[in-house]
Amino acid sequence: MVFWEGYVSDEVMGTFAPIVVYWLYAGFLQLLPRLDNYRLHTRKEEDAKNVMPMGLVIKGVLLQQLVHAVVSYLLFLVTSKADLVGTEIQPSLFVQVFQFIIAMFVMDIWQYFMHRYMHTNKFLYRHIHAKHHKLVVPYAVGAFYNNPLEGLLDTVGGAIAFLISGMTARTAVIFFCFAVIKTVDDHCGLWLPGNLFHIFFQNNTAFHDIHHQLPAYNFSQPFFSIWDKLLGTHMPYEIVKRPEGGFEARLSKD
Repeated sequence: MVFWEGYVSDEVMGTFAPIVVYWLYAGFLQLLPRLDNYRLHTRKEEDAKNVMPMGLVIKGVLLQQLVHAVVSYLLFLVTSKADLVGTEIQPSLFVQVFQFIIAMFVMDIWQYFMHRYMHTNKFLYRHIHAKHHKLVVPYAVGAFYNNPLEGLLDTVGGAIAFLISGMTARTAVIFFCFAVIKTVDDHCGLWLPGNLFHIFFQNNTAFHDIHHQLPAYNFSQPFFSIWDKLLGTHMPYEIVKRPEGGFEARLSKD
């Protein structure tokens, strides 16, 4: 039993809940009071290095989310196993957790190799992926700022993770909302104390910040750093305090 049961279908929730969660979490992080003592870059750096106005970034994110919504809803309609009253039998909690973990690994495989190829292929980087890297200093609401074609490829990766894991639309609601929150957090540029993503994931805000500063490294996203470590694209770093306040993800001496 979930709180939306009886009001909207799992398929509708799986389509639109990740979009709502994106703006709630990204908006919360973006609208926090000035947290200069927890930023990985100063505001001066952000203003100097980022060439895209936030208004255009928001429009780009909304376009990607439109693509995501269309593909997601069609996928859910095609794969739905709901009965005549619109209820799909849910597996046990153990099975759902297992499916969740499988989906995380599948999505990471897709994202690493697709993301890395976007960088190594000069044509694809120049005409597609470079748009995301116009935010040299990432911030929360720009997490999904991509070329629409790249947004479609990201959505395909999520669809593959959904299909291979065998999860139901209801489990997918939780999985995709979690993936969205993780992606937004990775781009927020804040090293906040007690952040569970920083504690339990090596692939976190600082890890991805290194990628935006050194685009030839740390391709993994959104969950683990396995493929970077296995294939030699992992760039170690350490978190140090800046004398003027805030933190910096500095390349490790090792």
